[in-house]
Amino acid sequence: MPQIHGHCDDGFGAVRAAFEENFAEREELGAAVAVLVDDVPVADLWAGWADPARTRPWERDTLVNVWSTTKGPTALCAHLLVDRGLLDLDAPVAAYWPEFAAAGKESVRVRDLLSHRAGLAGLREPHTLAELYDWELTTARLAATEPWWEPGTRSGYHALTYGFLVGEVVRRVTGLLPGAFLHQEVTGPLGIDFTVGLPEKEEGRVAELVQPRTVTGAASAFFAQMEPVAIASLANPPTGVAAANTREWRAAEIPAANGHGTARAVATLYGILAGRGSFGGRRILSEEAAERVREGQGSCRDLVLGAGFAHDTEIGLGLWLSGANRSYGPNPRAFGHDGAGGSCGLADPEAGVALGYVMNRMGPNIADDPRKMALIDAVYASL
Repeated sequence: MPQIHGHCDDGFGAVRAAFEENFAEREELGAAVAVLVDDVPVADLWAGWADPARTRPWERDTLVNVWSTTKGPTALCAHLLVDRGLLDLDAPVAAYWPEFAAAGKESVRVRDLLSHRAGLAGLREPHTLAELYDWELTTARLAATEPWWEPGTRSGYHALTYGFLVGEVVRRVTGLLPGAFLHQEVTGPLGIDFTVGLPEKEEGRVAELVQPRTVTGAASAFFAQMEPVAIASLANPPTGVAAANTREWRAAEIPAANGHGTARAVATLYGILAGRGSFGGRRILSEEAAERVREGQGSCRDLVLGAGFAHDTEIGLGLWLSGANRSYGPNPRAFGHDGAGGSCGLADPEAGVALGYVMNRMGPNIADDPRKMALIDAVYASL
């Protein structure tokens, strides 16, 4: 059992206990969790190892790739532009990105990109990792490709393409890639230790991702039943631990999947939404804009991830709603995003709660990793 570092308020001892149990019972290697209530940190814990050889302790400022938990900050970039009147959610994407109108996509709206309803869950032609690292090539192929389904009618998880689609709109409006825009407008001014991609100077702080020990029956069944659109979304190109531990992956701009940060940073970013657009007395988004992020776009069986869930799910304008399955706690209108392997960002404006959880041992579950769920349950038991 590794030593637990950091602090935890007396009333939130259940969070510390759940964090310890993740190491004792759920095969945690290295991890951190941060919980904010009304912008005040009530738990900020870290423990374990930053590498599988257990030679580097997980430190207070250890960074790690958080996979799709990155999608929340990327969505925030778009909502900042909407809030400023520079982006219209109901405008066609082609109004900002003219090439996007090809292959019958002239009526696809900006909100369809944010809610995974654009029909572009993955590319139809083979796309290599090296090509994924090429922003211009990837966005050009997305602009040229035909949707997998009628846009706007159903959600289908855009695992990698989400960041290029939303990110290219951000770039067309601002002239900046989303990582640079996020730094300029949010993480830089607020001192948030989070980047899209990883600057080379930070390599010494990054944790090495580790493969899961096992694959659950549910995950096995899901992968066995994958439809062509799911294969395109989740495996074109194939990504994973081996790729994500390379300098090439870390150096690239992949705004759906290669954000790097601390749990504290993730909690702060999602805390902007939990605070209805404000954090630490600073207004980042208007209350109206922050509320719009969780505007549900319709519950359905997701066309990519549906086989992995026993229930329908609903995506707002960039983030998943907690819903009846309590993915982000008992408030069905709480919202957040999981990252592959277990990481999570959570925002609950009604409770004033934000949570960031990051780790380096990938879990085998499709979503709602038991380590994440144990921490969320402990937070709400403590309120």
